[in-house]
Amino acid sequence: MRVDVDGVQIEYEVTGDGRPVVLLHGFPDSGRLWRHQVPALAAAGFKVIVPDLRGYGRSDKPSEATAYRLDLLVGDVLAVMSAAGAERAHVVGHDWGAAVAWATALMAADRVDHLVALSVGHPATFFGEGFEQQEKSWYMLLFQFAGIAEAWLSADGWANFRAWGGHPDTDAAVAELEENGSLTPGLNYYRANMRPERFLRSDLVPPPVRAPTMGMWSSEDFALTEAQMTRSAANVAGPWRYERLDGPGHWMQLEAPNEVNRLLVDFLPA
Repeated sequence: MRVDVDGVQIEYEVTGDGRPVVLLHGFPDSGRLWRHQVPALAAAGFKVIVPDLRGYGRSDKPSEATAYRLDLLVGDVLAVMSAAGAERAHVVGHDWGAAVAWATALMAADRVDHLVALSVGHPATFFGEGFEQQEKSWYMLLFQFAGIAEAWLSADGWANFRAWGGHPDTDAAVAELEENGSLTPGLNYYRANMRPERFLRSDLVPPPVRAPTMGMWSSEDFALTEAQMTRSAANVAGPWRYERLDGPGHWMQLEAPNEVNRLLVDFLPA
């Protein structure tokens, strides 16, 4: 199914019936990232809504970097929810999808039932974690350089992409990036929202999230510290729950799908 959002077509799939839950992927994935979670959630009594975020998969790919601002991404999520008949839903996000999920809970609090953030904590704690997190985020500066970042990631059979991220499904991720032309659009998320000067603005503190929230972090995550997730508790006004998964890397829903599914079903009311 597709929905038009101010001229940008967003593709999404709906599986199951029941209380709606939206699953939001990040870089460099598509909705396919959630293939192990969709059947489990549908079997648990949820209506599972999985979009390809703009720039990815079968959704449109605007050419301008500014078309990937967080407020526009939130608008896409809300439009998908409305088109799927979900005025209110649980929202689950990973990586950039987690950033969009936090932003949705902040910008449209009345439409978010429960929130689950995998890997990425509240924006106030992410930007406030200091040097350790900034050191892990070095690549965000590289990604600002249009053309250079694309060449660095894709040269020599995507050698740097393979070495940098350690994606557990690298060949499929590369195939999707190539087939769908998603590399530059995916990098535009960083160019639109993670300008270098943002790391100097510790005074920009978003408000707390009101929705009941669960943060999930995996011990071998190469890009994110545990503290930026655990300290998100201070930025959640509603009930907060933290779950640490020992062993998996950044893509925990692929490396430990059964544990992720168990936690989601346990936390989200059906």
